[in-house]
Amino acid sequence: MTAPAHALRIRTTAGRGTLLAAILASGMVFLDSTVVNVALPRLGADLDATVAGLQWTVNGYALMLAAFVLLGGSLGDRFGRRRIFLIGVVWFAVASVLCGLAQDTNQLIAARFLQGAGGALLTPGSLSVLQASFHPDDRGRAIGTWSGLSGVSTALGPFVGGWLIDALSWRWIFFINLPLAVGVLLAAMRWVPESRDENVSRSAGRRFDIAGALLGALALGGLTYALIDAPVRGVGSWSVPLAAGAGVLAAVSFVLLERHRGEGAMLPTTIFGSRLFSVLNVFTVLVYAALSGFTFFLSVYLQNVVGWSALRTGLATVPMTVLLLLGSARAGALSARIGPRLLLTVGPVVAAGGLLLLRRVGPGASYWWDVLPGVLLFGIGLTLVVAPLTASVLAAVADRFAGVASGFNNAASRTGGLLAVAALPLLVGLSGTGYEQAGALTDAFRGAMAWCAGLLLGGALLAALLVHRPPSPDHAPGRTGPSPRRG
Repeated sequence: MTAPAHALRIRTTAGRGTLLAAILASGMVFLDSTVVNVALPRLGADLDATVAGLQWTVNGYALMLAAFVLLGGSLGDRFGRRRIFLIGVVWFAVASVLCGLAQDTNQLIAARFLQGAGGALLTPGSLSVLQASFHPDDRGRAIGTWSGLSGVSTALGPFVGGWLIDALSWRWIFFINLPLAVGVLLAAMRWVPESRDENVSRSAGRRFDIAGALLGALALGGLTYALIDAPVRGVGSWSVPLAAGAGVLAAVSFVLLERHRGEGAMLPTTIFGSRLFSVLNVFTVLVYAALSGFTFFLSVYLQNVVGWSALRTGLATVPMTVLLLLGSARAGALSARIGPRLLLTVGPVVAAGGLLLLRRVGPGASYWWDVLPGVLLFGIGLTLVVAPLTASVLAAVADRFAGVASGFNNAASRTGGLLAVAALPLLVGLSGTGYEQAGALTDAFRGAMAWCAGLLLGGALLAALLVHRPPSPDHAPGRTGPSPRRG
């Protein structure tokens, strides 16, 4: 397989424009994955929400991303990555407006579901466009830059959200997506080249795996509903085991369906011929579950127990932003030289240490002595992980599976976050309006930090035992011919 005819170089105007469009788009999606956490206390009070309502506000978005991001990647590979990417940007912007206009919790949750569906179309496209469009010698650098700056938007979300909430209203955390979407559309239409997997287009025609997407959504939705509903109705309620059983049945059916459909499936199971790809995605679930659990609880805790404003709460995580901005590209380069194992082992351990330090935070806590040390350690650990993980996932499979691999890894990260936000309140005994009560929330926060640290340590152990340097392009699963050597 040779470099595509339109192979971009990162120092050209077209290369920089394509990179800008990808970073802004993924940043928009990642921003909304975190920015809502800072708004939870304020919108909870404004809309009279319970803990379950707050969980669904976060998880409605995450559920659609996790369930349909695979379909988004598959559609991009088949019908054109640029085309699906642009559709996703417009969809996401419209849904964001609906979120900002919501008048009650049900309306907000419904709009968040729609917003997540739009994100599922544009998220895999932002990365697969880079993988398919850039020259192999510049691909690693482009992905490293994308990974670092997109990660920055994730950490920047609480700061931006805090300022908007205090200065204007929680509704503006959604309205801010409009100017970002306009910037993405202008850059993409001007510079991003169209690309698709011609092998899939010829073999599968114009069909796509809607049944697989629906089964995936039902699997995640059933399990999420059971976890969120259990504290409300009780584990013995008929709805909880019914939802859990439906989720498990749908998950099994999804696997069987995708295996039966082979190359025409939304998720070709041949990519799991790479054990490294499989291991890295389990690692992704663990790490991003810890990240989502941490951000969900920290923002509410700092406001409702420590007594900080939304802006001050957002500022608390700025060091993570700085670390990701300065360190991700370096971590990616180091991983390329020595392999990902060491960084993917050390990073989660350092991050876990940060979460354990944060358990001591309480009313009247000092930012510099109580909060900053834990945030710094967590940020350092995350910086060591993000870029090496992304590059290793894509390097573990053939280039023609770029969209599917990107989509599945995004689904893995969203699934981890989805399950953490659904399960942690149940595990630490937080329900109803407990998030407004200092005593109940303090106990829940400390328990959640311990659980999240355990998830990170599990990821570190997995990386130490099973992660290795990705294969050369010639030997990646699904490769049908020789490929140029990566730079």
